[in-house]
Order: sequence, then structure tokens, then C-alpha cells
Amino acid sequence: MSVDQATVKRVARLARIKVKEEDVPRLAGELNAILSFVEQLNEVNVAGVEPLTSVVAMKMKMRDDVVTDGGIPKDVTRNAPASEDDFFMVPKVVE
Repeated sequence: MSVDQATVKRVARLARIKVKEEDVPRLAGELNAILSFVEQLNEVNVAGVEPLTSVVAMKMKMRDDVVTDGGIPKDVTRNAPASEDDFFMVPKVVE
């Protein structure tokens, strides 16, 4: 894929980037260099390679999914401006 000067101007306009007319040829060359590098990556054979999130094999730490009440409702609501029966009290917002 090759980027011409008209495409550079269009991309700059869409990205709302002000580009001087004398910078357009240089930017076209830079974009073409980037795109040629990306095209080289398409030539790499990745058949049979599993997707990675890290270069080191790791297992995600997981905890048991257990439902609890927290066990400390008094501590949770202690700093609330208003609470009743271990629930936060808030002003009515819908009439």
C-alpha cells in the first residue's frame, strides 16, 4: 500500500491535525515507511503460535467465588453522613 500526498492531507483533515504544505511530502514518506514495515510483519509465519499476553508463561491467580455479606456493615457505614439499619440513607432525588 502506498500513501500519496492527497491521502496525507485527507488523513490530517480527518484527524484535525494542521499540516503545513511543505511537510506533506515528508509525512507521506514516513507513512509509507511505516506501512512497509507492517507489510513485512504479514510475511511472518505464525501458524501454530498461541496468542500471548506475556512472554513468560503465567497462570492467572484466582480466588473462590463465594458470596459473603462482608461481615462488617457497621464499619462500612460508620463514616456515612446518615445511615439506618446498616444501610446508607440518601436524599430523595425522584419525585
